[in-house]
Amino acid sequence: MVDLGTETDAVIVARALVERDSFAVLIARYEAKLLRYIRRLGVRNEEDREDILQDIFIKVYRNLRAFDPRLSFSSWIYRIAHNETMSWFRKRSARPDHALVDDGDTVLGMLAGDDDTVEAHMTQEVQEEVRAALEALPQKYRDILVLRFFEEKSYEEIADILQMPLGTVATLVHRAKAKLKTLVPEHVYI
Repeated sequence: MVDLGTETDAVIVARALVERDSFAVLIARYEAKLLRYIRRLGVRNEEDREDILQDIFIKVYRNLRAFDPRLSFSSWIYRIAHNETMSWFRKRSARPDHALVDDGDTVLGMLAGDDDTVEAHMTQEVQEEVRAALEALPQKYRDILVLRFFEEKSYEEIADILQMPLGTVATLVHRAKAKLKTLVPEHVYI
């Protein structure tokens, strides 16, 4: 197999369509990112995350010919990951466990706005308060916040992943931030 590590996703996808072994490059490139995303969506159990990831890669491989190379492969695979994870929750009638703050990431920046400096560290007490606020949000707001602030996806990518209009994404981000701000105690703000 030729070294495809520096190639674009589109080139690797094209190669994987004719050379099955090239698909391993896509797995290596997205495995850690998608595991993190699945965890952030609320799947805490490692075996469950691995099972979902396996289902994602099977679905991606089976549908690789359907991928439109004029579009973003990253958005396409994240859409599949999102759908598979939500499907997993529906099958188990489970609610996400919301491991967002456990990652050591901060959400204080999203509360203040996109352009403000993000506090680098949160105390355990603040993490608990923010976690409780995130758990109180409706799923559609959590999904938007995870993609925007934890996965650092652009509004365009979010629109593609969640298959909704760009204006809807912008509205949901704004509403999610406003709703989260009302749920987080005042002393948590920067």
